[in-house]
Amino acid sequence: MEGAIQIAELLAALPLPEVFGPRQGAVTGVTSSSQEMTPGGCFVAVRGRRADGHTYIADALARGAALVVGEDPPPPDFPADRTYTRVADARRAVGSLAAAFYRHPTHSMEVIGVTGTDGKTTTSTLIDAIATASGRRTGLMSTVDFKIGDARRLNNSRYTTLEAPEVQALLAEMRDAGVRTAVVETTSSGLELQRVWGVEYDIAVVTNITSEHLEVHGSLENYRRAKAMLLERIDPARQKDLPVQPARACVLNADDSSFAYLRPFSQAPLLRYGIETASDVRAENVQLGPDGSRFRVQLPDGEVFDVRTPLVARFNVYNALAAIAVGHLLGIAPAALAEALEHFGGVSGRMERIDCGQPFTVVVDYAHTADSLEKVLDVLRPVTQGRLIVVFGSAGDRDRSKRPQMGAAAARKADFAVITDEDPREEDAMSILREIAAGAAAAGGREPADYTRIVGRRTGIAAAFALARPGDTVLLAGKGHEQSIVIGRDKLPWDDRTVAREELAALGYRGPAR
Repeated sequence: MEGAIQIAELLAALPLPEVFGPRQGAVTGVTSSSQEMTPGGCFVAVRGRRADGHTYIADALARGAALVVGEDPPPPDFPADRTYTRVADARRAVGSLAAAFYRHPTHSMEVIGVTGTDGKTTTSTLIDAIATASGRRTGLMSTVDFKIGDARRLNNSRYTTLEAPEVQALLAEMRDAGVRTAVVETTSSGLELQRVWGVEYDIAVVTNITSEHLEVHGSLENYRRAKAMLLERIDPARQKDLPVQPARACVLNADDSSFAYLRPFSQAPLLRYGIETASDVRAENVQLGPDGSRFRVQLPDGEVFDVRTPLVARFNVYNALAAIAVGHLLGIAPAALAEALEHFGGVSGRMERIDCGQPFTVVVDYAHTADSLEKVLDVLRPVTQGRLIVVFGSAGDRDRSKRPQMGAAAARKADFAVITDEDPREEDAMSILREIAAGAAAAGGREPADYTRIVGRRTGIAAAFALARPGDTVLLAGKGHEQSIVIGRDKLPWDDRTVAREELAALGYRGPAR
């Protein structure tokens, strides 16, 4: 049967499985969602924060599941003609089974994982651009899009790291398309929830770690520990089905506060990058301007070369250094590294300007943490003649601790803030804005002189544009490239860039969109 694998072969991917029922037959797919079950598939019952997959076993069977995997004993009424397998860790089982179903795609590619609080997408895309410029056929999985060889498609899932079967399916597409180098943007949630279990990483990159996703991890310590899982996945002794074994290393930001914490988790060679401290890949003579950055790079072998890139801001110098470090590990010549960085086209929704002929600047960026918001506002301040206005919010049903921190960041760094919706989800929208505003007030902000609260993101954007005067800059932060906004349980079409152009047109500015 095409697109199928024998049950016995699939179960061989699990450590010490307890098998009940027949071991014969074929499996046509792997999923942890009973709603996605198709006849002949494998259903893995995973315990989540809101639901227990074991309660959906009957639904999966009704939809035709041939194999069910769970942590509990089989239900008393489990059909005798179906197979049940008991495992210790269902989340890891999903990854192992998905990797086996798709014939272990990363066993025949070099795989680079990129994690961190901020800069993951830009760094991943830079690495892909550098590898592509060197002549490699590449694949990319990022928050913004998926790239398989020469083909790209948008990532409209609202997740950076998809569920394990989807991750493995994409990697299998890459392998089948002849991809040599895969770059996988990897979140702490993806690591913690084992969505990348079964991915054979060769190089791990960490950009930085600040407070984020505490609704998943519970504490900053747990969050850092989840990030460290990527480093532990680098096995220097692993052998791949490749003519030449890939470079194995962990690439860390020596200037970030996470460096000392992360370092002991690396069993592979360590490559440090930075600006301030002694590093293996170091930037010197950094010159930042409104149209890009220039700096000199020193490599571990002592070679020095100059870089010019259209990427603005000091944080993007760090992102470029991380990509350069990976390029060095891949054996790419400095001249090729410099050329790729010079011609890098940027990332959708990251410091993207919207120009419809208006007399003020409009910038769309994905900044959705206090640290990233501060950094972006710091970049825009010296290139803003008038006032710096920011429109932002914080996601509902997510880390509440960052809300007052973001309010404080806006109060410190912007001249005026419009606090509005990001993705309120099932929380009361005004309650979220109230928590953000409390941080702004604690940092000295006064309402309505320094900030205002507006439910409805379009209304908030329109209000900011109405306030803007010639020479001002309006930053629309938090959504970036995203193509939807979640209100209640509804995922509604949304694009900050499109809405910005529509609201500018309503004010009479209808110049050519970029």
